[in-house]
Amino acid sequence: MLDALLADVRALVECESPSTDLAAVARSAEVVARVGAARLGGPPPERIVVAGRTHLRWRFGPGPSRVLVLGHHDTVWPVGTLERIPYDVSGGVLRGPGCLDMKTGVAMAFQAISGLPGRDGITLLVTGDEELGSPTSRQLVESEAQAAGAALVLEAAADGGGLKTERKGVSRYELVVTGRAAHAGLAPERGINATVELAHQVLRIAALGDTGLGTTVTPTLSRAGTSANTVPAGGSVAVDVRVRSAAEQDRVDDAMRRLPAVLPGAVLAVTGGPNRPPMEAAASAALFARAQELAGTLGLPPLVGTAVGGASDGNLTAGTGTPTLDGLGAVGGGAHADDEHVLLDFLPGRTALLSSLIAELRSAAPVRPGTTDPR
Repeated sequence: MLDALLADVRALVECESPSTDLAAVARSAEVVARVGAARLGGPPPERIVVAGRTHLRWRFGPGPSRVLVLGHHDTVWPVGTLERIPYDVSGGVLRGPGCLDMKTGVAMAFQAISGLPGRDGITLLVTGDEELGSPTSRQLVESEAQAAGAALVLEAAADGGGLKTERKGVSRYELVVTGRAAHAGLAPERGINATVELAHQVLRIAALGDTGLGTTVTPTLSRAGTSANTVPAGGSVAVDVRVRSAAEQDRVDDAMRRLPAVLPGAVLAVTGGPNRPPMEAAASAALFARAQELAGTLGLPPLVGTAVGGASDGNLTAGTGTPTLDGLGAVGGGAHADDEHVLLDFLPGRTALLSSLIAELRSAAPVRPGTTDPR
């Protein structure tokens, strides 16, 4: 099994697929389709192209989906990275751009499903823009999740192999300040200094965070002014928000939109808002408990649940009310970094766990009430 899995991973890794390169993502989709067809047999996947970006969907059986298996084939690595960081397996470690995040997870999904005696009720979705925040696949992911009884996300495991049972929700904002220009030496009092207004607002925005609740509100990229001797007429700051609960996401959103100007005559405009809802612990609790039981049955080490600050498509599936378990992919480290790697010792056991979980859910997960299977 491991040799076949590694052959699939190699084929996927060696087709570079940076999210921003539509042609590269299209090439990668064809490789994913070919590898998946060889492993799964049956009809080829549906190719769903949205705004020039290719996503792949396999549906098994005539009935409604009971389990959605979710991955992505795009990466953060530009074409040409393979020349510097080639695919390699040595010393029990697999390396290569995108191997951990998350081409090994996609290959694991193929392997896990291929070994099942029955596949009815399974949908496998592999998207091509997750690293960008899923701008063209979000609706697809959410519609598939709404029709399924459970969602299993093949993002890499947390450090040490933990499953990701909570993910923070993400909001992104831009605050734009409009002031009035004036000569900084001759008549600064005639201006409305956007930089000063921005400084007041940055302190207010940063104070919206709540360490006790795990809420971070971080002003990031900031710009103001046009020249060193002019009172700045405009400025802006980007804001990154991470929250553990929907209530906190709503609180920060309301506060951002109610920010009052400090300087007389300054005008504030806030754009953006919540991008991904939080995946709260309740969304994963039942699935995680079942995964723990299956791990024991398979003789695997005890599973640990981990809360993480990063977001994934698991946030989207959980946001639809679908029970979601994330971090079921490869165990390793260095995602988005030059030392990205996968630990081979974990692959057989984790793939077996995934297969067992899919098998159980395809029989036991409920058909979502009040939804229509999007076939």
